[in-house]
Amino acid sequence: MSFDIACKLARNAGIAMILASAAFLSACQVRPLYSENSGLTEKLSSVGFSSAGSRVEQQVRNHLIFFAARGAGEAANPQYQVEMHATSSVADTLLQESGDTSKAGRVTVTVTYTLRAITDNHVIKAGSRQATALVDFSEQQFAKQRAIRDAENRAADQAAEFVGADIAAALSR
Repeated sequence: MSFDIACKLARNAGIAMILASAAFLSACQVRPLYSENSGLTEKLSSVGFSSAGSRVEQQVRNHLIFFAARGAGEAANPQYQVEMHATSSVADTLLQESGDTSKAGRVTVTVTYTLRAITDNHVIKAGSRQATALVDFSEQQFAKQRAIRDAENRAADQAAEFVGADIAAALSR
């Protein structure tokens, strides 16, 4: 008899847990970051970016403009301005034992940025993001330089994705 009571209590507790979790989950308000109702697309298309001072900065800037405007180009009358600086560094990782040369390395691109509202110059978001791309070094100098440049482009594009996501999150609030 006591076993039947314990089974009924366990079953009722299980049903209560299912109902409680369903009520809890129905209270969640999850929406996509780029949903049409949020107005984020319009905000992103009104972001202007500072001019670039280096090739890596230009790569980051181009990727951010494409990201923000969905391929439509720079904003004509920006409401927000992003001041950014990008740096690149190359590090050797696998040194050959027979000499002082390396067969592989990594390229790190670091982007520091500040997002401001143009109307009142209020800082909305500031931060720093970095991305690393791996590279194989060739014995030929030109091939090595080209490999480093390609790795810089990959790392710059990835860092721009991180910065773009930060900007989108800041503007969606």
